[in-house]
Amino acid sequence: MPRRRKHDEHENLERWLLTYADLITLLLAFFIVMYSMSKVDAKRFGKMQEALAGVLKGGSIAIKKGNEVGAMPGQGVLEIGHLKSLGQKIEESVLKSGNEKMISTEMTERGLVIHIMESALFREGSAELEPRARQTLDLVAKDIGTIPNHIRIEGHTDNKPINTVRFPSNWELSSARATEVVRYLVETHGVQSDRISALGYGEFRPMVSNDTDEGRSKNRRVDIVVLTMEMSATEPTSDLYTPKT
Repeated sequence: MPRRRKHDEHENLERWLLTYADLITLLLAFFIVMYSMSKVDAKRFGKMQEALAGVLKGGSIAIKKGNEVGAMPGQGVLEIGHLKSLGQKIEESVLKSGNEKMISTEMTERGLVIHIMESALFREGSAELEPRARQTLDLVAKDIGTIPNHIRIEGHTDNKPINTVRFPSNWELSSARATEVVRYLVETHGVQSDRISALGYGEFRPMVSNDTDEGRSKNRRVDIVVLTMEMSATEPTSDLYTPKT
């Protein structure tokens, strides 16, 4: 009898390892989620908590569609990895077309940013697309025209003042250029109107210093920004607006 009691006590002492291992696994999952959600608002964090609870109970996390959890795979907006692949695809198309000096891409916290230099789209001080601009936009549109992410078209200028009847300042010029690109993508390539928007930043978001002619030419640009899943989810949706009858 004493020998058996000693054997039972040995088995009981080792059971704590299982509980400890489970606790470490849960803590690891918790801190990974906390880190990844550190920049997400409280409402969406609550939804992720629900999804995480399902995982800890033996379920799985579904892919998001917009603000919802539970969409089927393939129906949600593109995530970071897909946006990087999209940027590489665009870069390859740009190289083949010989426009590498006019178009460049980069990944930022907001998403994939496609920089298009002014000379590829507009004459100086103008917001009317040049004939060559259509070829440039066609090159980009074939890759971004059907993706579900929200797209922002951002107009930028250098710090050289403008004061014309149509453009009293660089605000108007940059906004008009962004709007012109939006119209072309919507009317020519069928980009959905409710997932694209136009912004004008004037001279206040330069890429480089405006102290040289070369720097100013780089700052005169239109940026096509394909927003991340998180950024796309914060955009207003069309069902929030009901036209008055």
